Amino acid sequence: MTHTPVRRTPWPESSSRAVVTPLQPSVVYASDTPDALDAQYEGRTPGFTYAREGHPNATVLAQKIDALEGAEGGIIVGSGMAAVTAVMLGLLKAGDHVLGGDQLYGRSLRMLAQDLPRMGITTSLADPTDVAAMAAALRPETRMILVEVVSNPTLRVADMEGIARLAQDRGVLLVVDNTFTTPRGYRPFDHGADIVIHSVTKLLAGHSDVTLGYVALRDPALRRPVYDAATTFGLTPSPFDCWLAERGLYSFNLRYDRAEENAARLADHLATLPGIRRVIYPTRADHPDHNRALALLGRRGGNMLSFELEGGRAAANALTRAAPNIAFAPTLGDIGTTLSHPPSSSHRALTPEARAALGISEGFFRVSVGVEEIEILMAEFTEAVAAAARA
Repeated sequence: MTHTPVRRTPWPESSSRAVVTPLQPSVVYASDTPDALDAQYEGRTPGFTYAREGHPNATVLAQKIDALEGAEGGIIVGSGMAAVTAVMLGLLKAGDHVLGGDQLYGRSLRMLAQDLPRMGITTSLADPTDVAAMAAALRPETRMILVEVVSNPTLRVADMEGIARLAQDRGVLLVVDNTFTTPRGYRPFDHGADIVIHSVTKLLAGHSDVTLGYVALRDPALRRPVYDAATTFGLTPSPFDCWLAERGLYSFNLRYDRAEENAARLADHLATLPGIRRVIYPTRADHPDHNRALALLGRRGGNMLSFELEGGRAAANALTRAAPNIAFAPTLGDIGTTLSHPPSSSHRALTPEARAALGISEGFFRVSVGVEEIEILMAEFTEAVAAAARA
């Protein structure tokens, strides 16, 4: 009897193996017997059942990021915010309190300010550069602290050592969003963190063509509720995105080192240009957290810098128009340099007064520095800043 096209064809056998990780987009996986399926669900044998519950490309990617972070059992989800969501929904309940750093990513701030309170979870914010302020904001019902090592977009450096001691002393889970710093710059588990989060979309994948997140937990007992939340709420990662992100990881160290070198040189160059009010880069001597940055990160300033133009929105518009080869986009981590304007993107939901309190004016820009030739970048920014000054 011949097979018809609607029958699945067995994968060709080969005595050699693929060099590139195969892409496995299958949603479902067939088992031999009900007993075999039981064995998989009960963890007695490895295997996959349904892609929402896990698939090979997510497992391969998680293992590679685990190796970078010094973790085990990392979970890949559909975005960086899916990672935050899985942690919050998996580990918190009504009546719990979450303390966040006051300069988190915009959507993380929204979750703390608007979404968690609707579920009966209270939240508050405090300055992560001031451990006394963080301690004062803790409550008896505090379950979790969420911070970024380097804040977005003002690049303030959190007092991670003090916060880690505080969390341990109070029995509070310390969750670190390591997206900006990456494990190349800082490994939170080595410094007392309980949970590490990444937006893999950004520097780890590095090519602006995937949307993924990652969660790792120090305590294996906490993994299951986070995994269950991700599965139940459908925070499923795409196999294709996982496959692309794994490809990006192979060049991650090279990309990060080159972009970091470019960022340090570009920051110093911008500081010399007329029309620039200030430049923010962690390893510069004029950074407000310079000493802490050196102690925490060494000479690893990262690929992110921010600067403030003299002048307002007109100067900002002039700058972006004069830099057509630098993508003006509300993202970071691409292999090429991108430019973002927090007042019109990540922090647009804040009032002007709230932005001013964070030091974000209409002339404030964040730069995700890429791997281009540094001379090209310096020339393009020189021309753009001059155009802004004329405006």
